[in-house]
Amino acid sequence: MNPGDGRQGGWSGLGRALRDVVFPPSCLHCGGLVTEVSPLRHLCEGCAPLILRVEPPACPCCGHPFFGEASGERLCVHCEGLLPAFREGRTAVLFRGPARALVHELKYRRGLFVLEDLAGLLATHPHTADFLRGAVLVPVPLHPRKHRERGYNQSHELAAAAAACLGAGTRVAQLLRRVSDTQTQTNLDREQRRANLKNAFALAPGAVITTDLRHVLLDDVFTTGSTLNACAAVLRRAGVVTVDVCTFGHG
Repeated sequence: MNPGDGRQGGWSGLGRALRDVVFPPSCLHCGGLVTEVSPLRHLCEGCAPLILRVEPPACPCCGHPFFGEASGERLCVHCEGLLPAFREGRTAVLFRGPARALVHELKYRRGLFVLEDLAGLLATHPHTADFLRGAVLVPVPLHPRKHRERGYNQSHELAAAAAACLGAGTRVAQLLRRVSDTQTQTNLDREQRRANLKNAFALAPGAVITTDLRHVLLDDVFTTGSTLNACAAVLRRAGVVTVDVCTFGHG
């Protein structure tokens, strides 16, 4: 690092501190003020601890915690009938309360500023940090129409922010594209989602895949796993040997 890098980082940190004094950030969950005591920049010291980080033992497929001792390899109720095309899955937090508020700010209110907290939660939690570090992170793509409406792909932004935090060769590769503008998945069950996503994804034009590298599909939330599974199937057909999945939250 050259001296200018440290100086620039110092001025950036000072500018942010001054901005927070003049315009204190408000908590995205409760609306209260966020002070320097809080471990997160956009949740107050009362709401930040309400984020439930996932710890082992957890489902090896989707990452949902078992909330107790678990013996052997078994799938949770969320994954029964999924038939995963990927090897293993992890998630950082449960998608509820303050965690939901952070994701909704990013997805529906163009709140790119929350990436600092989201990526930080992924990159400082050993359960997900060790899983992601050094891998090729593949964001789940949006259809071009959706991308134009939103202005960005939240999964790609999250992957880029996480890779920057993790270092150690972790990189992002946009290897997939969404070719079918499917109906919203919100109110569909797993079978309906699977049918809705049939042939919805393909390799991106010019995608260069090193088949022996470990690839991790990254998305904001795991619901039924249908989207991640459809993406994993494309990578597997392209010859990728090891495909894992990771999400910020599990819903």
